[in-house]
Amino acid sequence: MVKIVGISGSRRPGSYSYKALNHVSQRVAAFGAEMEILDLRTMNLPFCDGGKDYSDYPDVAKLQETVKAADGLILATPEYHGGVSGVLKNALDLMSFDHLSGKVTGLISVLGGQSNSNALNDLRIIMRWVHSWVIPEQVAIGQAWNAFGEDDKLLDEKLAQRFDAFAQSLVEHAQLLGGRAEA
Repeated sequence: MVKIVGISGSRRPGSYSYKALNHVSQRVAAFGAEMEILDLRTMNLPFCDGGKDYSDYPDVAKLQETVKAADGLILATPEYHGGVSGVLKNALDLMSFDHLSGKVTGLISVLGGQSNSNALNDLRIIMRWVHSWVIPEQVAIGQAWNAFGEDDKLLDEKLAQRFDAFAQSLVEHAQLLGGRAEA
């Protein structure tokens, strides 16, 4: 069974990025993958200083080890000022090629305004740089306050279908590009 790890770049309570990540994690599990979400809101991570010693921050090792053990990643980010959130970028900067290389990765962005691909393009470049395999399917949710109901379910059926295609592609590619064989 392949293992997928989800990370959101939002620290906000009630975050739409986490709502999207939670939704897609259910779809990933439905396609037969093990799913884990690392909640950066509860982790004590320092600002990356380019060094290698973060022994004062045990959550850095948890982040690195969890990602390294995964076959795939889902990165969800709010789009701030036309780009990826600093929270997500910092988490990625705390990892190296050892942790990120070869990971099949799916990308999601959440925006308050009209949907666009700026943050997704940023993430695609970052992940390519660390030798990750980004799937072609991606999801950008514009006007996020209109996307989810009170129960955090997606309101737009076409958006729900895009999440299904995204989840299926991520799981299938993770299986093809390095999923661990079941014992």
